[in-house]
Amino acid sequence: MQAQRRGRLLGSLAIILAALGLLYALKGVPQRDSTGAAEAIDGDSLRLNGEEFRLKGIDAPELFQICKVSGRETPCGREARAALRKLVASGLTTCVGGERDRYGRLLVHCRVRGIDINAAMVRDGQAVAFGDYEREETEAKAAYRGVWAGEFERPRDWRARHPRGRGVE
Repeated sequence: MQAQRRGRLLGSLAIILAALGLLYALKGVPQRDSTGAAEAIDGDSLRLNGEEFRLKGIDAPELFQICKVSGRETPCGREARAALRKLVASGLTTCVGGERDRYGRLLVHCRVRGIDINAAMVRDGQAVAFGDYEREETEAKAAYRGVWAGEFERPRDWRARHPRGRGVE
């Protein structure tokens, strides 16, 4: 009798633990935030408190991506990084996220001095909408800001043509 109860109890406990594990897996990474002096890696990723983060909902030109403005080549990837550097240099950056990308980076929304960094990058034409920020992209496009001032290839398409480790600096 005692052994049966113990078996049922252990079985119930195993089911509860499995359900909790499933809920955790479906939810992803627990929501967390980080605040400090951030360093721009490129136009849509940064390092904060020793960890690399990816700005969620946007896609900036790759660091070595070239665009054209008035028929002249311009280093739009480096310009995007410079724009992010300028934003994060203006104060302490706070990033909040709850899921990771395929490279293990935490996907985050960041703010500095009350400014939504993700939205600002798209609004200034230094990144395109990638699941969020369509209104900001429409605004940048209408005003010919950043990449919208000339010709450019969407970062996702550029990456597809330039796989990592295949001749890209």
